Amino acid sequence: MLPLISVIIPTYGREEPLVVSIRDVLKQDYPQFEVLVVDQTPTHGPEVQAFLEEMAAAGKIRWFRLNWASLPGARNYAVRQAKGDVMLFLDDDVELPAGFLAAHAQNYDRPEVGAVAGRVLDRMKLADHAAGLVVEDLPPEAMDPGIAWYHINLVHTVKPQRVLSARGCNMSYRREIFYKHQIWFDERFRGSAVREESDFCLRIRKTGLQIWYDPTAQLVHLGEETGGCHDISTRSMQYQITFYHNHFLMGLKNLTPWQAVRFFSKLFDCHVLGHPPCYKSKSPIKILTRGGFFCLAFLATLKTLVQSYWDDGQVYTRKARALDS
Repeated sequence: MLPLISVIIPTYGREEPLVVSIRDVLKQDYPQFEVLVVDQTPTHGPEVQAFLEEMAAAGKIRWFRLNWASLPGARNYAVRQAKGDVMLFLDDDVELPAGFLAAHAQNYDRPEVGAVAGRVLDRMKLADHAAGLVVEDLPPEAMDPGIAWYHINLVHTVKPQRVLSARGCNMSYRREIFYKHQIWFDERFRGSAVREESDFCLRIRKTGLQIWYDPTAQLVHLGEETGGCHDISTRSMQYQITFYHNHFLMGLKNLTPWQAVRFFSKLFDCHVLGHPPCYKSKSPIKILTRGGFFCLAFLATLKTLVQSYWDDGQVYTRKARALDS
């Protein structure tokens, strides 16, 4: 029996790309699916507002309006509203081919598969590599949590295989991950919530279930420069600190001390010093500035972990429950 798929689209500050994403989902010929749009945009333009109202009134989407912006919070909220056997998460700036939902669903015939990572044709990441690059088997480093994040290539890989993590714009999970195993997205991941899906996937490993990569479950990620489920500029100090904070939080939560040292060393080498594959400016002033953000973020992460002794950080889930009560 084909599983009922709950397609979940968190959105913040997106207009036309959101409409494109929703239309592409609704074109799918998969027989059993629902679409949940978790909308954290304060005000839409009139055309997008009218489109969302029309789709909701026709029962084609379930449209939830929230007055806060958090990507992991939006994901958790949607799961609690969803009816599906499989939770499929998309970004609000994607284009889907025909058969996309079926490609995800076909993998859940195997009981050992708890999650599916789809292929992401990301225009920015495609530009980072030579044209025509094809990867069959990911290297062994891609399964090493200390360094995997610089070796997992879900853009050019064409062969199905087990992977360590999915990408947040194209990933699906069995419902039991949330309700049986009690694994939810950690709302302490801030801003753009980078690494929140990596944290989630690392915790799935403890269940014994596999994360399976299926390249036929592919989409195009537009990578819009504005919008998304966060509300801070990539050029701001706050963004820079939350970027490093989220990496430190993932590492300190899930990695052994040796794995964490290797992960943080690579993070420093790539994002602070600017070595490949980051290719950032080697200006001494910019390196010192990035190093300052790196240090401040580590202190902020320690504060987050200390606060976790009395506060689990699921602030948006608590807000949502208050709204529902």
